[in-house]
Amino acid sequence: MNAERNETDKARGWLAISPIAVFIIVYLGASLYVGDFYKMPISIAMLVASIWAAVTIKGRTVSEKIEVFSKEAGKSNVMYMIWIFILAGVFAAIAKKIGAVEATVDVTLSFLPVQLIVPGLFVATCFISMAIGTSVGTVVAMTPFAVDMASSIGSSVPFFVAIVLGGAFFGDNLSFISDTTIAATRTQGCDMKDKFMANIMIVLPAAMISLVLYSIFSPHIDFVEVSNESSSYLVVPYLLVIILALIGINVAIVLLAGILVAVLAGLFIGMPILNIFYVAGEGVDSVGSLIVITLLAAGMLGMIKCAGGIDFILKLVGSGTSSKRGAQLSIVLLVGIVNLCTANNTVAIITVGSLAKKIASTYNIAEKKAASLLDTGSCVVQALIPYGAQTLMATSLAGISPVEPLRYLFYPQVLVVCLAISILVIRKRGQ
Repeated sequence: MNAERNETDKARGWLAISPIAVFIIVYLGASLYVGDFYKMPISIAMLVASIWAAVTIKGRTVSEKIEVFSKEAGKSNVMYMIWIFILAGVFAAIAKKIGAVEATVDVTLSFLPVQLIVPGLFVATCFISMAIGTSVGTVVAMTPFAVDMASSIGSSVPFFVAIVLGGAFFGDNLSFISDTTIAATRTQGCDMKDKFMANIMIVLPAAMISLVLYSIFSPHIDFVEVSNESSSYLVVPYLLVIILALIGINVAIVLLAGILVAVLAGLFIGMPILNIFYVAGEGVDSVGSLIVITLLAAGMLGMIKCAGGIDFILKLVGSGTSSKRGAQLSIVLLVGIVNLCTANNTVAIITVGSLAKKIASTYNIAEKKAASLLDTGSCVVQALIPYGAQTLMATSLAGISPVEPLRYLFYPQVLVVCLAISILVIRKRGQ
């Protein structure tokens, strides 16, 4: 009798978590069919999975199922995350329009001795990505420069592209205004400052080792030209955001301060206020799809929870996990698998965020550690898949195959090792 009950509970459990499989199958299947991971909208795959999630809930009316979805999607932590996405989108759009990205690139490179230009390129990309909060934006800004440098000295273009990609992922993983950081900290309920401190203990050693490797393999360079057209004071909005966030001020206040300074800088260089408002609107529009995905993912996971799926997954994890190390590994594997299938690290974090929080709570893993594992785990996968947006963008700008930079991606390769060590080494406090 107990055996039959266990089999029934197991069948119900698999049915409850089947929306996750539906999402992966629909998105991955369609993407593989058309041969393009960006032709199939993630929001549509999530919508299909959400509808199936409603079907799996038994004993409730359609209205009650919609109420479950809406209640979970409208939770305060989800709404707060959406507000942060909107503010981050506005800040990034205005800062880019006033020329802050170009200014940051020029200021950073102007401090580098020519003998250190290759390892310096990695450091500069790390800083720029951390400042502007987007790996894709960093890739767009830095790849043409890296390609020109490689061509001028007759060096390997894939090698220089890999340097840019590695630095872009380092900064994006740590940035206070990146989508991944916002998603990881909000889903786990920790401060950005705390996540940053937990995160840097993993990624900084990887960056230092990568810096040594890039120095060893660095070709000799006699001269590199840096543009002096941009104004250095335009770096101030980015610096302000980093400093205020490090102090520990609420991220919403940090972004509002950054937006205000960016607007003042725009007015100072002669941008009409209506143009600035238009750019701000474009910034809001740029995160529109991410907001929809966030709402759909939160609602879908709420229905999975209602059907008993979360408890079932915890039992599955628990049956194969008897320690805090195993639980941390489970969080990394969950976000990594979803990222592998969606080629989007932010979506992967949002999708498994609530489940990761439950696992972390069950196994007494600190929120900042769980957020760090989510962000770093997704970062590793996103950096190593040749069909990620960052790699596709960089290799497209460089005119090379997406697989060519893989062997030179020292940073994400070393980061895998550092991440594994961080899981194996359990501290007595704060883990």
